[in-house]
Amino acid sequence: MRVSDALTRLPLWLSHWFGCRSAAPKPVPEYIVYIWSFVGAFCGLAVLQAVFGRIQYFIDRGVPSVVVSYGASAVLCYGTIEAPLAQPRALVGGHFISALTGICITKLFSLLPPQQHFGSLHWLAGSLSTATAIVAMQMTRTTHPPAGATALLPAVSLEIYHLSWYFLPVVLLSSVLVLATALLINNIQRRYPVFWVAPEVDSKNLEIKRPSENGDDAV
Repeated sequence: MRVSDALTRLPLWLSHWFGCRSAAPKPVPEYIVYIWSFVGAFCGLAVLQAVFGRIQYFIDRGVPSVVVSYGASAVLCYGTIEAPLAQPRALVGGHFISALTGICITKLFSLLPPQQHFGSLHWLAGSLSTATAIVAMQMTRTTHPPAGATALLPAVSLEIYHLSWYFLPVVLLSSVLVLATALLINNIQRRYPVFWVAPEVDSKNLEIKRPSENGDDAV
């Protein structure tokens, strides 16, 4: 069962907040886009910093208040919300795959003897991490440009490097928080996401199809 099919089984008031509509949404004025882009980016990044910068559990583990690559994700997920690169699959999958790639490659470089020379190889580890992450995202159809920086961070940021494998759940939680905020803010007067896993073949707008009284499918 496709995600969109499952969402159409929810009540209309609830499925609305997951991007489903009973009819194609009408375009909104540009000033509305500007307002909600500002509100969304502000709220999304504020939530991230409140969670990672205020909760003692994360502070004790040296987690930064925000992974900087999510600043770029805010542009896509709150500003250009209809772009394929801003959809949930790209947001969550792109950042996680890139974080995993960056950690794995940086770990491999840090194992090279002698370890004290790793400092001179940061440039190589970072470049290889991002380049590999780009291909991995292309292969999995999760391309999300800000995630290129997520792959780079383990090699160039000591704060992220010391998080080691704990960087992965931090990135995953950050993506979920950004997605949750985007679902709430973007669906007030706009619609997000356009699709969850893959674009709809028979519908551009995730329109909800419900049975009509005569038994035919109605939109």
